[in-house]
Amino acid sequence: MKKKLSRIIRATRTRKRIRSLEIERLVVYRTSKHVYAQIISSDCSNVLASASTLEKKISNKVNFTGNKKAALLVGKKIAERALKKNIKKIAFDRSGFKYHGRIKELAESARKFGLNF
Repeated sequence: MKKKLSRIIRATRTRKRIRSLEIERLVVYRTSKHVYAQIISSDCSNVLASASTLEKKISNKVNFTGNKKAALLVGKKIAERALKKNIKKIAFDRSGFKYHGRIKELAESARKFGLNF
């Protein structure tokens, strides 16, 4: 429980800083089986774009949806959807997770396909 609580505290601290920037944020969440990404508006009221490994187009391309390859595809898809809505500059909200592995892969993929953060 302490590990989860520590992650939530880190996430809250990060979100507080991001809120002061008043730009859209890319929120990433991961479980052992899936990776989720959402772009949330600056006033935190709307989800502007989302992508996850639950989508058939992504899950059909990989054998297992909880790995780096799946995260790369989610990053690509979220970047494409954001650019369709003219969202280029965002803040990266890693939800308290360490910046390595799947989180890092998703972030680098989103940067590669056109998002700036």
